[in-house]
Amino acid sequence: MKRPWLAPFTPLYAAGLALRNLRIANGWEPIRRLRFPVISIGNLSTGGAGKTPLTVVLASALTQRGLNVDVLSRGYGRNNRQPALVDPNGTAEEFGDEPLLIARNTGVPVYVARQRYEAGLLAEAAIADPEKPAIHLLDDGFQHRQLHRDVDILLLNRQDWDDRLLPAGNLREALRAAYRADVIAIPKDDPAFETELRAWGWHGPIWRLTRKMEIPDVDGPVLAFCGIARPEQFFAGLEAAGAQIAARIAFPDHHPYTTTDFDRIKTAAHQSAAAALITTEKDQVRLGALASDFPDSLILITANLRVEIEGERTAIEWLVERAAPPP
Repeated sequence: MKRPWLAPFTPLYAAGLALRNLRIANGWEPIRRLRFPVISIGNLSTGGAGKTPLTVVLASALTQRGLNVDVLSRGYGRNNRQPALVDPNGTAEEFGDEPLLIARNTGVPVYVARQRYEAGLLAEAAIADPEKPAIHLLDDGFQHRQLHRDVDILLLNRQDWDDRLLPAGNLREALRAAYRADVIAIPKDDPAFETELRAWGWHGPIWRLTRKMEIPDVDGPVLAFCGIARPEQFFAGLEAAGAQIAARIAFPDHHPYTTTDFDRIKTAAHQSAAAALITTEKDQVRLGALASDFPDSLILITANLRVEIEGERTAIEWLVERAAPPP
């Protein structure tokens, strides 16, 4: 969502970015290294790019190649500030919704800490076979420049391209920051965007991603709800997958659900004659115990977002070679 009335404050935000870039360029803000290579997956906007599904894909692909793979995450929204290994059976309050989702979907160790370097130290101390090649995946790491990375993967789409800096828009950095990336990943269904990127001056690799919304068959209309950065993407994806949406509710990104929200959802479902509820995997994680409290007459369905990389085998080979993990 754009906020043009906040445009007068954008120069202040831009000045803060410029100061930080100066600090990093002059070595005033130290950049720390881990023993094993780091692959960062990030974007320029405040959310909605598909970082988590791509992290899941990369974790699985790299594991299949015999690498020790773990994920380092900030654990946004967690209550505990101490570095920790994510327990897949834990809660979003303990570990954050995205780390918990990654841990459940990949089976690889996921470590959370406000400073991802500390999460990395915890990860490296836990590696059972230090002689086996290992790679850290840095979730949402493009702006976390205090940790050295060997490969920067930047997810970019047309919404970012047409957006503005915070607080008037949703960009955490200006578009020119994309030149820091090693590879840019874009939606496959927008080939004109790739042409524009090349004309803009990007000469590096471009990955084309396909996003697929997987939903079970539902006999009747549904109430769709979510608390993500770009809810309109979720609702549009449901409709493209064939869902009949009777009503929709959008909560703020990373919204912690309460009994009040639970009652609001049930009431809206009743008023719209919805046959079922449908939400995202992240929201299902944040619902916690509330997810099992809906009545039997109102089932809760989770829509799964999956990402596919065009030419995945070639992309992963390039990634492994570029990261160059030690033998």
